[in-house]
Amino acid sequence: MTIAPVPSKSPTPATKAPGANPGKGPAAKRLNVRPVASVAKVRPRHRGVLISFLLLVLIPAIGSAVYLWGFAQDQYASYGGFSVHKEEAGSAIDLLGGISALSGGTSSTSDADVLYEFIQSQDLVQRLDRKLDLRGIWSKAKSDPVFAYHSPGTIEDLLDHWQRKVSVTYDNGMITLRVLAFDPVDAQRIAKAIFDESTTMINRLNDVARTDALRYAREELETAVARLKAARQAITEFRNRTQIVDPTSDVQGQLGLLATLQQQLAAALIEKDILAATANAADPRLPSSDLRISVIEERIKEERRKLGIGEGVLEGDAFASVVGEYEGLAVDREFAEQSYVSALATYDGALAEAGRKSRYLAAYVNPTLAESAEFPRRDVLFGSISILLFLVWAIGVLIFYSLKDRR
Repeated sequence: MTIAPVPSKSPTPATKAPGANPGKGPAAKRLNVRPVASVAKVRPRHRGVLISFLLLVLIPAIGSAVYLWGFAQDQYASYGGFSVHKEEAGSAIDLLGGISALSGGTSSTSDADVLYEFIQSQDLVQRLDRKLDLRGIWSKAKSDPVFAYHSPGTIEDLLDHWQRKVSVTYDNGMITLRVLAFDPVDAQRIAKAIFDESTTMINRLNDVARTDALRYAREELETAVARLKAARQAITEFRNRTQIVDPTSDVQGQLGLLATLQQQLAAALIEKDILAATANAADPRLPSSDLRISVIEERIKEERRKLGIGEGVLEGDAFASVVGEYEGLAVDREFAEQSYVSALATYDGALAEAGRKSRYLAAYVNPTLAESAEFPRRDVLFGSISILLFLVWAIGVLIFYSLKDRR
């Protein structure tokens, strides 16, 4: 009996054959299935990024750590603080009603501002270098090429190193000082020398201010004296020319005389009227009364004429103009006297001011002597250097990949 072979069943389209590529079949095309990503390989650019990290970040950071903890020398800080005080004490001349205030002056720049700039000036650096040998003090650490000074160098180099070693802050008229050196005694010596030179500079400002104040006050006093002499000389010449000491007094006398004559004239007229009413026409008293009245009237006219032409005054000089001239001279003399009093008070105030020290340097923190080294702050410097190196490297890598993706 013959058994017929059973035909084999062909796989349906949905059945996956063993070993078939799922990403290349018709079903894969219909389902849009992407092929599986291959394993990432280390490429040359990856090696370049790693090498750049080693060269730009790791090695410099290690080098800075080796230098900071192996070669950088300890630095000691000396602190100090001072301010400029100005004496405001008044003088006895103020009793004249504040006239001495005319001698005061105002400055557009305060003394503390001047002192702040002076501490950072080349002039002070040169003085202290001659006095203390700053080059030798800051070049003691021979094994520290970064924080030590490279002697001898120029004065500009020394000034640049001064700004690194001497820190000055100015706030509300108070100056705070910090001086660094490789020896605590040297740091304190430099701080004390800065204080001494600042005191000398303030004293020099005092001398200049006193000299200027005395010179200006003396010039004003000499001008006031000359003006007063001229005013008094003018009044003397007026009196010699007119033979009148005080025209205003003469006017008062003339007015009083006229008033008396007017009263006498009124009495004479009344007496004449009484005689005319009681006596006859042949009474000899009537002519005498008329004569008296005429004499009084003539005298009144004469006195009134004198108010226009004064006795002893040059002919043609009106008495009113003479009085006006005298009043003008008197006003000039009064103004000259007031100017003289003011200038004299100013000069006396300048003399009193020159006799005392109006500005002085007050230290609220005397230069300190350090017992332990505060600088260089190795942890802070190492952290700052490492962070900066990493940021520079990271920005460079980002720029590199950004340019690569644009190709």
